[in-house]
Amino acid sequence: MTRTSTLSASISLHRSRWSRRSITDQLVTMLIWLALIIALTPLVLLLWNVIVQGAPQLNFQFLTWSMRNVVGETGGIAHAIWGTLLITFAATVIAVPIGLMTSIYLVEYAGSNQLGKWIRLMVDVMTGIPSIVAGLFAFALFALFFGPSVRMGFGGAVALSILMIPIVVRSSEEMLSLVPDHLREAAYALGVPKWRTITRVVLPTAASGIITGVTLAIARIIGETAPLLIIAGYTDSVNTNLFSDRMMTLPVFIYYNITKTSPDAELLAQMAWGAAFVLTLIVLALNIIARLAGRWLAPKTG
Repeated sequence: MTRTSTLSASISLHRSRWSRRSITDQLVTMLIWLALIIALTPLVLLLWNVIVQGAPQLNFQFLTWSMRNVVGETGGIAHAIWGTLLITFAATVIAVPIGLMTSIYLVEYAGSNQLGKWIRLMVDVMTGIPSIVAGLFAFALFALFFGPSVRMGFGGAVALSILMIPIVVRSSEEMLSLVPDHLREAAYALGVPKWRTITRVVLPTAASGIITGVTLAIARIIGETAPLLIIAGYTDSVNTNLFSDRMMTLPVFIYYNITKTSPDAELLAQMAWGAAFVLTLIVLALNIIARLAGRWLAPKTG
């Protein structure tokens, strides 16, 4: 009788504990789903608003015309698209080699030495630099050589590269650190030099993650407005020369159209929404290309 009562008590205690665990698990799961819905709601509303107001503006004229000599009618954003692509490409060309080589040094050579610690500290500091400070630095740098009236697309690329470098360094460092050490040791055991181990073993293994990090860095800078307002300027014509004259970009085009006061304010606002939708499509295309490139460059298994 005692054994039966003891067994019944243990079973009831086990059931009560299991019931409490189950309830707690379900409660936490519901809280996680609620947090996810709260986080996604602003994003979904934002994308929906951009699509609804921006997609109707897309047509052949809007994508192929500029605003040169356009008065009282709908022009196009070709000049802003060209400027955005060229400046972003130039910033990527500047930032990716510097960021990647810095991350290689931090992971493969620096270890825990003092220089590596200082570099990591400076990268952390650069990550939090306001974008307008990068624009002011680029303007001050180019003003020393070309005068205070300088405006050029390459200056905007330099400003954006300053914002892009720390992101590339951090993301690439994390990806390189995830490469197993036994791959490096196997290469060293075969007599492969360290530089060739890095280029033939480490980088291909981490290529997918590095490309993803670079894509995130591009998405971070492609919508910047303040640095480009300062150094790249504003124009209504197509300019494909990064080293001469002003160059329009999509963020600056959106800013000017929204803030400009004129009888055509409603028309300009509609064009701004169209430019925002095109900018969103460019970021989406870059992410798709990065995913495909990451799969293609990822080490083959099996």
